[in-house]
Amino acid sequence: MKIKQLTTALEAWAPRSLQEDYDNSGLHVGDPEAEVTGALVCLDCTEQVVEEAAAKGCGLIISHHPVIFRGLKSLVPRGPVERTVLAAIRRDIALYAIHTNLDNVIDGVNGEIADALGLMGRRVLQPRPAQLAKLAVFVPHAHAEPVRSALFRAGAGRIGAYDECSFNLEGQGTFRPGEGSQAFVGRKGERHQEPETRVEVVLPRTLEAAVVAAMKAAHPYEEVAYDLVPLANDHPGVGSGLVGHWERPLGERDFLERIKQVFGQRVMRHGPLRGRPVQRVALCGGAGAFLIGHALAAGADVFITADLKYHDYFQADGRVLLADVGHYGSEQFTMRLIQRRLGEVFPTFAVRLTETVTDPIHYS
Repeated sequence: MKIKQLTTALEAWAPRSLQEDYDNSGLHVGDPEAEVTGALVCLDCTEQVVEEAAAKGCGLIISHHPVIFRGLKSLVPRGPVERTVLAAIRRDIALYAIHTNLDNVIDGVNGEIADALGLMGRRVLQPRPAQLAKLAVFVPHAHAEPVRSALFRAGAGRIGAYDECSFNLEGQGTFRPGEGSQAFVGRKGERHQEPETRVEVVLPRTLEAAVVAAMKAAHPYEEVAYDLVPLANDHPGVGSGLVGHWERPLGERDFLERIKQVFGQRVMRHGPLRGRPVQRVALCGGAGAFLIGHALAAGADVFITADLKYHDYFQADGRVLLADVGHYGSEQFTMRLIQRRLGEVFPTFAVRLTETVTDPIHYS
């Protein structure tokens, strides 16, 4: 299978346009046209992971964290990043990262954590702005349904838990076919009036090109009249963090034990107990201190994340219990998530999970 087939499938799920400005997701090493027979999935790509991929016959490594995060001015083995990249080049192994773009989709990193915790009623904690658009297209009455269906198949018309959402208004369109036109209806040089339906749908900005192409392919007119307008509305499925709830509340001690069990930890850092039950849970895989205020605003009883600093705990102000499960611990489910997603799209392609534990933090 070509590398670009795998990366295209991943980016249809978590478009690279959703990564943060500081990030470097995408293909770091390798030819997208190259054929590979297997892929190895990891959180961190290291020299040991490259050797493991070579031993398992995997020509592609898919990591969550980018191995090339900051600019490289040379490729000499002076540090772990350069050594890893050189090892991959020597072994003819491609390196690909899917990082904050996977953090920013609701069924990505945070959705997988929510699945492990059994949370219901999920929504994004900090929606990412300017992610929606509205498309309005004018169609002859008899062709409105085929065009609507094409828009829906391309991913338009989804609002929260609903799909195939549209608004339709009937009216009259006018046009005059000119020389060189191949008009679907009407005569050249004569103004024509056609009963038309205005079909409006909401769509993610990341799907604009695909939705417009599908609309034009289904539309009978040679020249399609349509409006595509960016919206200020929040996209309910794109942004940082996640908040949900359990059906029944847990005591704080029971909650801490459950978290240790789910994340496979013997010990964990947390803020002072509040003496109140836990039911509404906010979370963010990786370093999520920037979302403490959003967890408070969402009325969360707890906020689960990683890499909290000393002064971060004061931000809780006794209103939310902070639980730090570690960076590796919070994102450990991401590997199986990527493997499962690719397995659903390419059921006969070998996607393996690394056996190399790359967590650099140990407890004694």
